[in-house]
Amino acid sequence: MPSLFELSLPDLTALVTGWGQPAFRAKQIWGWAYQRLAPSFDAMTDLPKDLRQRLKAEVQFGALTQALDVHSRDGGTNKVLFRLADGRQIETVLMHYDRRRTACISTQAGCAMGCVFCATGQMGFDRNLTPGEIVEQVLWMGRLLKKKDDALSNVVIMGMGEPFHNYAATLAAVDRLEDPDGFAFGARRFTVSTVGLVPMIEKFAGEHRQVNLAVSLHAATDDLRSELLPINKKYPLNALIAACRQYVAATGRRLTFEWALIEGKNDTPAQAQALIKLLSHPKFPCHVNVIPLNPPHDYAGAASTRERVAAFKEILDAGGIPCTVRVRRGIDINAGCGQLRASQIENAK
Repeated sequence: MPSLFELSLPDLTALVTGWGQPAFRAKQIWGWAYQRLAPSFDAMTDLPKDLRQRLKAEVQFGALTQALDVHSRDGGTNKVLFRLADGRQIETVLMHYDRRRTACISTQAGCAMGCVFCATGQMGFDRNLTPGEIVEQVLWMGRLLKKKDDALSNVVIMGMGEPFHNYAATLAAVDRLEDPDGFAFGARRFTVSTVGLVPMIEKFAGEHRQVNLAVSLHAATDDLRSELLPINKKYPLNALIAACRQYVAATGRRLTFEWALIEGKNDTPAQAQALIKLLSHPKFPCHVNVIPLNPPHDYAGAASTRERVAAFKEILDAGGIPCTVRVRRGIDINAGCGQLRASQIENAK
């Protein structure tokens, strides 16, 4: 049985006209699903009852089932653990800021990148998500906010998995969500994060999209970055930064570098100076987001202290590298990538 969110509008049109329904019914269903954020076929009240019954019988409304829904004590973070149709699990996070509502969505069940300080990276790779499974996470969070007369302002594709390892499905989902006749979410409200798959960054640059790009950097020397992010052994820093410059030149977009500060590891003055050198010869439009690490239970590294974070930022500021310190969110609910799923697996043992 196909999921509604795996169907394009032409697919849906072909389906309903094949049932003897007029083509405009497909647009009605599409509008209910993507614009009005209906939670079920039954909620599509201006459809004929017989059509709703047939949809319920022959089309799965969605592939995600909520397994767990947890909220941080401060009310700023809501994390949902979803069960997929095949029993695998993924996570989606909704973060509340003063004026923004940001969904952090997953593109894979597990991850093949093996980053040592990431719970998802340590659990291994299960499979890629389909475009519909990616889309449905966004719509689910949109429905949650709609109940409160609120709406999503941003989507960051930074959850479980490496989006560029599932390139086609990830960008197909973005295209579906951008559709002006559907969810109509502007390209500049998306940010895709990668650990540095150089060929995919180059491909992404060549598409000239206005989607924002973030690169998980975390170290400014090859030895340390290869220790933390094994992908660096295949795509070292010189190749990665060259691809980043290509992206900026092709799109005119500023690029963001993500840096999780680990005490005594990558928060040192030497790493800060190395980062300045890496991004300054010549300079290009970029910004560094630093955030104290939210370590998984099986990683020995600790988050940098407030003093070390401030010292790291001060060096970058003095070197002319734009830098913002982000506040860690959802520590009490395992909001770091993959941590909620990992905790559920551990508790089940």
